[in-house]
Amino acid sequence: MIDRVQRLFRRSIASTAVGLVLALAAGTPPPALAAPDTSGVASIPVLISPADVGSDSGGRRADSLAMAPRPAPRDSTLPAIDYLAKVRADFTPENRSYSRLKTVLEFVSPFYSILMGLLILFSGLASGIRDVAHALGHRRYVRVLVFLTLYGIVAFLFTLPLVWYDDFALEHQFGLSTQGFGAWFVDQLKAGVFSIVMFGVLPILWLVYRVFEKSPRRWWAWLAAGVIPLVVASVLLQPLVFDPMFNKFTPLHDQHLKARILALAARAEIPSRRVYEVNKSAQTKKYNAYVNGFGASQRIVLWDTTLHGMKEDEILFVMGHEMGHYKLHHIWQGIAVSALLALVLLWVAARLCDAALARFGMRWGVHGMADVASLPLLMLVFDLLAFAAQPVINGYSRRIEHEADVFGLEITRNNDAAARAFVKLGSQNKSNPDPSPFVKWMLYTHPTESERVSFAMHYRPWAEGRPDRFFKPKR
Repeated sequence: MIDRVQRLFRRSIASTAVGLVLALAAGTPPPALAAPDTSGVASIPVLISPADVGSDSGGRRADSLAMAPRPAPRDSTLPAIDYLAKVRADFTPENRSYSRLKTVLEFVSPFYSILMGLLILFSGLASGIRDVAHALGHRRYVRVLVFLTLYGIVAFLFTLPLVWYDDFALEHQFGLSTQGFGAWFVDQLKAGVFSIVMFGVLPILWLVYRVFEKSPRRWWAWLAAGVIPLVVASVLLQPLVFDPMFNKFTPLHDQHLKARILALAARAEIPSRRVYEVNKSAQTKKYNAYVNGFGASQRIVLWDTTLHGMKEDEILFVMGHEMGHYKLHHIWQGIAVSALLALVLLWVAARLCDAALARFGMRWGVHGMADVASLPLLMLVFDLLAFAAQPVINGYSRRIEHEADVFGLEITRNNDAAARAFVKLGSQNKSNPDPSPFVKWMLYTHPTESERVSFAMHYRPWAEGRPDRFFKPKR
């Protein structure tokens, strides 16, 4: 399969849309040319007798060793050990504690945001910020920009303690972060400023409030239509504008690895794509890789931690997985699903906002959706609906991630490297290989590590005379 700053960007771009989580997989090299050997020992005849062995000379001992049965070369693409047992053994008590705390925070964070929104509304802070914005400007654009800026500062301060613990303190406590507090805090400020520029300086939020004013009963349909170009623009621009604000991206330095990746891409009939490495070691020790963008901005990105911690054949499987996302059109599918989900969620959001304003609008001092003070209500409802939609969104994400795993195995045909890569990903990122069904249903964007390792160990249609599911090379 993604870090917090990128998640914040995607949530701010389209709170109501499917998060386009097209991230990582794990490793496999090019297919072995030799068929797997099932016996384990070659049937070479023994050409010496027991008597010869008993009265052996030094020269005859050498001959006997040369003629003794030798193990046939093992198919290195087959799993060498029980990787399922290994991934579970690597889930140490320390990793279990980390995973448990992260799971709790995943459930706490959305409710914390909802409570923050309720506090801002019921305390009168929203209407107070609105009055300041109106005093500072007569044009709607200025009022919206001022309100968004002040509201963004308030929300940043409210959520900072939880974000600090989740994204900084906990990562340092378990030895996963390499970033100092100053650099981390600057990254949070960058993300906040970018959101204000994206939605305030660019007149996106102004357009939203124009829609509220001009179409008070059908605003949800207009906004749903607007989600499509917004999501497309965000996917296009994230690799070019947003990501470079936080890390340095350079073309892959390892020319030998680059050549093997391009050969794999040629085998997949994928046009030469940009393969980058990014200096994520400045922030974390975790492993990851992902594909994002489309057209001129599309790229495959390897974290430098992945390059340093994984073997070449494991990295090739990671690349095969990412190529699967491209070949199976997952980015465009994600955009389409986002648009459809946005339509449904915005319709529900309109119903909830109208009901809340009818019940509490006077108490909050909010006069309708066209009142800029309604922004905290809108964000609160989006947070609530995004949490409620998580099982659907994550179920879709798990499906496409599994499809990419299938493609990665089919194009590389190296079960051992794939299983090894999944083991490393799980251990290094301290992932729970066997979460409860409820936690998986609610939170997991990828199949569990146990599921991925087990699949990597056993999926071999090419060795069983069956056709591949997704990799269909031209004859």
